[in-house]
Amino acid sequence: MNAINLYEAKTNLSSLVDRAAAGEEIVIAKGGRPLVRLVPLHRRTAPRPLGLLAGQVRVGADFDDPLPDNVMRAFEGFEP
Repeated sequence: MNAINLYEAKTNLSSLVDRAAAGEEIVIAKGGRPLVRLVPLHRRTAPRPLGLLAGQVRVGADFDDPLPDNVMRAFEGFEP
């Protein structure tokens, strides 16, 4: 685990991201106090199946029609 200061992290962010993506854990500190940890995201071990909800979801023909006035006012915060 490598600890670096915040200024160095800002200056070298791209290379730090590359190092973290390669599996290295990097701690970023401010004023000598560790604040955050930069780690790689977990990779998916199995591909996600496509069409998981095939035949179970229906999109209505009016999906992209304008909202009714009362619903639009509610989104804008004018109605509870």
